[in-house]
Amino acid sequence: MLQIPDAKLVSIDYSAAEAVFEYNPQKSFDKAKPDKIPERLDNAVRTNSHSTFGVKPLSTTPADKLQTVEIGVVGLDCKGCALAAYESVARLEGVVQATASFKTGLVTAKFDPEKTNRAALEEALVKARVELKK
Repeated sequence: MLQIPDAKLVSIDYSAAEAVFEYNPQKSFDKAKPDKIPERLDNAVRTNSHSTFGVKPLSTTPADKLQTVEIGVVGLDCKGCALAAYESVARLEGVVQATASFKTGLVTAKFDPEKTNRAALEEALVKARVELKK
């Protein structure tokens, strides 16, 4: 966060995978349109964390309406492969939280069932050339 002008990480809730940032949009993201600021913040965090972290706006779907699914995968033999699997799922509309582990062979996603479903998650993984467990 030190690399993002006038931006500060206020708090992190690891269990909910939520972080609170404080920043002045005009100083931190000069000339960005308001609807592009979340994307610019995400790009800045990804760039400065070497793609370890990214950000999305908070979900407007109540937590009790979200569904969680675990998808077994094979062939994730390194952190890079796990990152590709994670990103293919995490970027889908409706996905609030995702993880991918090459150690356990699982991709986990918490999502809004009105915006996506397990089949869409699996399709995204297959497009990213991730082999699903049978």
